[in-house]
Amino acid sequence: MNQYPMTVQGAEALREELNHLKGIKRPEIVAAIAEAREHGDLKENAEYHAAREEQGFCEGRIQDIEGKLGNAQIIDVAKIPNTGKVIFGVTVTLLNIDTDDEVIYQIVGDDEADIKQNRISVSSPIARGLIGKTVDSEVEIKTPGGTVEYEIIAVEHK
Repeated sequence: MNQYPMTVQGAEALREELNHLKGIKRPEIVAAIAEAREHGDLKENAEYHAAREEQGFCEGRIQDIEGKLGNAQIIDVAKIPNTGKVIFGVTVTLLNIDTDDEVIYQIVGDDEADIKQNRISVSSPIARGLIGKTVDSEVEIKTPGGTVEYEIIAVEHK
């Protein structure tokens, strides 16, 4: 069985979603199905079919989350001593050598990645190029737009 890295915050977000689905969404769907059944003929009852479809999506998501949490290797980077080395969970500040632009990324699990929040997947090209490097290192990252050179300015364990 493969274990997948996940931050403490990512695991907590999945647990909250799971609790919402089981405690709120699932009972709402059951009530909607019961109400739709009262309307009579189920063959031509669009409300019934929509509620059943929503139930299928909800149950699938519940199983998906339970599987992810069951196979998660939860890593609390705040408990790991900061050696200046880029590892899973850290927040890294990079300087683009060509443009002098600074960018900050947190390296997270695949399910937690959100580029709009500067959270990149550990399996992304940028993260793979950074893992194992240290502060003040220069790295070349191969991206779809070409090779980009960065200098690692800071590594933070948050």
